[in-house]
Amino acid sequence: MPNCREITRLCSDALERELTLRERVTLRTHLTICVACRNFRTHLAFLRQAMHRYAEGQGDAVPDKAEDPEKR
Repeated sequence: MPNCREITRLCSDALERELTLRERVTLRTHLTICVACRNFRTHLAFLRQAMHRYAEGQGDAVPDKAEDPEKR
């Protein structure tokens, strides 16, 4: 079973590339049991959305809520 450090790395990698089937299963399994990693993933999505808005020139626009990474 991977530790939280490895899982947070997978969360980050998932934003840059498509994860392998094994990585996706590992990530989902860990996220079902680890609240801290679920929170990290939510915060990561929020920060990513905020940075995209900032880059689009909406610097003062703060996202209302992080989009659910599962819905992407």
